[in-house]
Amino acid sequence: MPLQYKIDVLAALKEKGYNTNKIRTEGLLSQSTLQKFRNKQGVSWENLEMLCSLLDCQPGDLMEYVKEPVQ
Repeated sequence: MPLQYKIDVLAALKEKGYNTNKIRTEGLLSQSTLQKFRNKQGVSWENLEMLCSLLDCQPGDLMEYVKEPVQ
């Protein structure tokens, strides 16, 4: 997958005071979105916007494009 997370999203959220229970309880992100972060899968723009808001960062701080080798 050419787009990859540069950071451990869940660890960064926890560092900012957002554990998974608090995130679910406050309705910030769904359980399926948290699972996608665990599995390093892509998420929707809305979830990416929420993540940037919670972490006070830009999308480029979270993700990077890595070229796949030509076969």
